[in-house]
Amino acid sequence: MPEQNEQILLAKRPEGMPTEANFTYEQIEVKPPQKGEVLVRSLYISVDPYMRGRMSDQKSYVEPFKVDEVISGGVVGEVVESEDDELQVGDKVFGMLGWRRLNTVPASQLRKVDGERAPLSAYLGALGLTGLTAYFGFMEIGKPKKGETVVVSGAAGAVGMIVGQIAKNQGAHVVGIAGSDEKVDYIVNELGFDAGINYKTVENIQDALFGLCPNGVDVYFDNVGGEISDAVLNLLNSFARIPLCGAISSYNRTDGDLGPRVQTKLLKSRALMQAFIVGDFAERFPEGIKQLGAWLAEGKLKYEETITEGFDQIPEAFLGLFEGNNLGKQLVKVADPKY
Repeated sequence: MPEQNEQILLAKRPEGMPTEANFTYEQIEVKPPQKGEVLVRSLYISVDPYMRGRMSDQKSYVEPFKVDEVISGGVVGEVVESEDDELQVGDKVFGMLGWRRLNTVPASQLRKVDGERAPLSAYLGALGLTGLTAYFGFMEIGKPKKGETVVVSGAAGAVGMIVGQIAKNQGAHVVGIAGSDEKVDYIVNELGFDAGINYKTVENIQDALFGLCPNGVDVYFDNVGGEISDAVLNLLNSFARIPLCGAISSYNRTDGDLGPRVQTKLLKSRALMQAFIVGDFAERFPEGIKQLGAWLAEGKLKYEETITEGFDQIPEAFLGLFEGNNLGKQLVKVADPKY
């Protein structure tokens, strides 16, 4: 009798904020690996805001998830069966895999990771696509200069907290925007941001930003969009740069997310706003991982994780992203390593 597996499917497309009803669980048989394939047992599964976009049937930079098919994302796991010459049983790997307890995939789709160099969970965060998003988006589009003022929205999130620390490493004055006093305290007192704003309690975010950025804003790393970004754009200096990483404020809106037009603000400041995805820099990932790893080893980069335990908690952990429940990277721990 084949071993049983479990996977999470997209049951129906969300309208507005997703709920538990948008997900369903399915028991399936484990597929034995064929030549060149391995069977990977999930240890940590990443849940990320961009997944909300893939749940909608709209044109984007990546194909939408299909209804009644498995959802996929970043997974760190261990090889438990191998029909490949390069990967052995017990090897720890990263891949973009299904939300399954066990995935049978070609070994070529996986990257081996070193649990001795860093905790396995870090390969879904600071040493994974999260860290690489922060590194390349900020360094290549933000092009920071010493002494400049950098504003980061979503500053206590997985990407934002790394961006802020990279900015400090480059000699910038860094202001972070987050959604609680605890998060603001963390980014300032633990991560070294120069100042922080709790956008949920500040009386006027425009005034608060002006008080903390009296010399204007040179780089705005935008993770959220919406009214927060409207306020930051009013403070742009000449030739400011805006890496556009995300717009979580609009992901669950159904009203079209209308707001101030950006063209006049960009024209007056002659600013650059450039959207990107981390895959744009795929050929340079080794460079980014090397630099991020060096900063970690030197104590110049810290990271935080919010880890929820249990495969059945994956949808709840995902939904919590839109309530701001996480500090840093949101992960789900599925299992402990066996090897």
